[in-house]
Amino acid sequence: MTSSVDWFRRAQDVLPGGVNSPVRACRGVGCDPLFIGSARGSRMRTVDGQELIDFVLSWGPMILGHCDPEVIEAARAAVERGSSYGAPCPGEVELAEAVRRLMPGMEMMRMVSSGTEATMSALRLARGFTGRDKLIKFDGCYHGHSDAFLASAGSGLATLSIPGTPGVPADVVAHTLIAPYNDLEAVEDLFNRHGREIACVIVEPAAGNMGLVPPEPGFLEGLRALCTRFGALLIFDEVITGFRLSLGGAQARYGVRPDLTTLGKIIGGGFPVGCFGGRREIMEHVAPVGAVYQAGTLSGNPAAMAAGLATLRRLEACDYDALERRTLAFARDLKSVLEEKGLPVQMNHVASIFTLFFTKTPVTDFDTAKTMDTEAYATFFRQMREAGVNLAPSGYECTFTSFAHTEEDFAATLDAARRVRF
Repeated sequence: MTSSVDWFRRAQDVLPGGVNSPVRACRGVGCDPLFIGSARGSRMRTVDGQELIDFVLSWGPMILGHCDPEVIEAARAAVERGSSYGAPCPGEVELAEAVRRLMPGMEMMRMVSSGTEATMSALRLARGFTGRDKLIKFDGCYHGHSDAFLASAGSGLATLSIPGTPGVPADVVAHTLIAPYNDLEAVEDLFNRHGREIACVIVEPAAGNMGLVPPEPGFLEGLRALCTRFGALLIFDEVITGFRLSLGGAQARYGVRPDLTTLGKIIGGGFPVGCFGGRREIMEHVAPVGAVYQAGTLSGNPAAMAAGLATLRRLEACDYDALERRTLAFARDLKSVLEEKGLPVQMNHVASIFTLFFTKTPVTDFDTAKTMDTEAYATFFRQMREAGVNLAPSGYECTFTSFAHTEEDFAATLDAARRVRF
């Protein structure tokens, strides 16, 4: 049997850092990655044969757990008909109709293949629609790795201590204005100074890339009002929060309707997929109807569409409130276990997502998130992994639960936490 150590050694010869996404290298927690051989329900199994209770869930989308039978069967049936057409298929229409039914603000949408592609395309559309160049994003929020967003971009850069954005021309990020998350006054100041140059505000409606940071009361409503007042578009990046915070995403939970929404992860049921959409009058500026160009050979891939549609149909029958209650109880218990060890811990929670920050400072933005004790988190991560619990390999990330997690999973995780030594 080839071990994770062997696979990682081989990977480093052909992949930068031995990984295809930086945080997977586990450098922020001082260890090497484990290679996964399979996953089912709430558990993953490494190539070494170790079973792990999974609270990363492919960074959020596996809300039904891994290998949900209905999702897998839908994808299998689609693949048997053809894995890629490069032409329209019924599945993309059905999935778009399902998304619109659950998120009425997405009157029209375009399927893409990743969250990064979705946000990149939404920004281009916002600029094309408004005829303006500048955008406002928030310190610590991550919207994919396209050039304009890699200014103060949260978890990935923070975890690896990368101070800037090498490879990104200065004149590209010069159009990116940055405000602290949850600071409506700072956003209003940017609008007062740059006003009619601002095409859009893009925001994670509940930030998930500095750890979980929920919006403070009035923040999202204030962004909506400012965008309306100055003629800018409000973009909700719901790549993490979509169909997680509620069946209608963050916009349904908080009652704020953006002009554009970006989705990913969950609407592919574990397959590579993304989506951007919003008001019809805006989306009709996208080619071939309008002049804003966007294209993708694998957009609307039949297997991803089938898996996504099966996922949304399953979620419509799920009890979100029950999962939220169970997640909150588990997060509180885990926080208590750590506090009993003398550690200062802050807990942020929404729906089936939470983050425990190893700090005495309440976390409301990226500056307060950065007060966390990253060494303490690394110690916690390594010992929990040895005990069979898979957490995010960075303190600047979220913990996700799923409908597949059991009370036995939670109890075993708490037992493992009690054995951690700092």
